[in-house]
Amino acid sequence: RITNNPVEISLAISKPAAGVKQHAHLAFNEQKNDLLNHILKDKKDYESILIFSSTKNKVFDIVKGLKRNGYSSAHGISSNLEQADREEVLRGFRSRRIRILVATDVMSRGIDIKEINMVINYDVPSDAEDYVHRIGRTARANTKGEAHTFINPDDMRKFARIEDLIETQ
Repeated sequence: RITNNPVEISLAISKPAAGVKQHAHLAFNEQKNDLLNHILKDKKDYESILIFSSTKNKVFDIVKGLKRNGYSSAHGISSNLEQADREEVLRGFRSRRIRILVATDVMSRGIDIKEINMVINYDVPSDAEDYVHRIGRTARANTKGEAHTFINPDDMRKFARIEDLIETQ
């Protein structure tokens, strides 16, 4: 009603790096922690794992669950931390003192950390572009990486939009 004959121009279509092996897992919310532990159990040789959550409160719940299951080097990062604490966690992750980092979408853009072996989307992002940025943290500079996404029944529509964006189905 406000514009006459509007036109949308898209300059670039986001696509995941070719070296990312993508996995989709259907899981109810109450199954996600067990699924996460199952995936991590088989990846003991991975030195750098980034887990994305949709909320900052859930970040620290995931970290608590990981620590209960023996992943003592798991840490969380969100805007709930003071800036100095966020920087310290990032330094630990970059130096591999922290093997597993749980984060919100703050970590999906603009943070350059090399050689992340695996990205796990504990929650499907609301925006399809965020998915591309999240999994783009792995398989950088022509390396290989893995991306796992946990999809609950409520996330099916969001995941369909992701599949449309990256042109896979």
